[in-house]
Amino acid sequence: MSILKTFLDRRLGFGTAPLGNLFRDIPEEEAQETIESVWNEGIRYFDTAPFYGAGLAESRLGEFLKNKPRDEYLLSTKVGRIISDETEQKEGLFEHGRQNKIEESYTGDAVKRSIEQSLNRLQTDRLDIVYVHDISPDFHGDQWISLFDEARKGAFRVLNQMKQEGVISEWGLGVNMPQPIELALQLEETVPTLSLQATHYTLMNHQRSLDLLMPLAEKRNSGIVVGAPYNSGALLGGNHYDYAEADQDVKDHVRTLQRVADNHSVSLKAAALQFSSAHPAVEAVIPGSTRPDRIKEDTDALNETIPQEFWQELQEENLVSKEAPLPGDNN
Repeated sequence: MSILKTFLDRRLGFGTAPLGNLFRDIPEEEAQETIESVWNEGIRYFDTAPFYGAGLAESRLGEFLKNKPRDEYLLSTKVGRIISDETEQKEGLFEHGRQNKIEESYTGDAVKRSIEQSLNRLQTDRLDIVYVHDISPDFHGDQWISLFDEARKGAFRVLNQMKQEGVISEWGLGVNMPQPIELALQLEETVPTLSLQATHYTLMNHQRSLDLLMPLAEKRNSGIVVGAPYNSGALLGGNHYDYAEADQDVKDHVRTLQRVADNHSVSLKAAALQFSSAHPAVEAVIPGSTRPDRIKEDTDALNETIPQEFWQELQEENLVSKEAPLPGDNN
């Protein structure tokens, strides 16, 4: 049984990508207040990565957690990117983050170096879970296959050895697209035990993962953590969908979901969290935020009572797959 299943009292964690100044410049006080809200709500699984603001999210998280007993929370970060002392002008998702250059490498040596850097920024002596980050077509196009092979020969073997030695509890992939996890789950010598899959097992987008990824994960006894359950905020009326500008089709999709939710007095946030966490392969859902007040909304949403008629209407309108496990099902 994985560490998330044995440690967590509910399938809820916190994703720190927004704390790396994702899309906007976030004041330090606001970032620390957000993490404090997470802690005060009893959430004890924190996920981060060097990529999030070139180490900014890790440093902010470490600054808060350094005063908390290490055995009272779980911590995951990612490998595949090393933060350089050199700087450059940033653009894209984390243009407001630190301006340090980021070097990508999935070799065994790079993994060890990346972990050492992360431990320093997080001000801790151990990690519970390590994900291999973004070996995926959305970041690397056709080159992702060659990078996957580099990771298979390097990062996977090092992390698998670290798990066997008890240095970490779990390892896997942290990606937006399901294909890399599916490929990794078909390996024989190094099979991930827990992977983070963002944006593709959500209320808005789940059919591909439901058909292929989830059955494969269950077959290999490998868990899934769902990241970005609101699809970068689009589901809640935001302007981004899967880390890009939301187009009109996305906005129309959200309006349709909202109409059904209004029919049953259901919040879409509750529907999103409960849908993603209902699949038996899912061990945690990790929304992120930089607004302290949003954290209690998440915990309340996970406990909100949703009538079965809501899910039935979504299925009748083909907004949710009829094969998807739903909250209240015996899974």
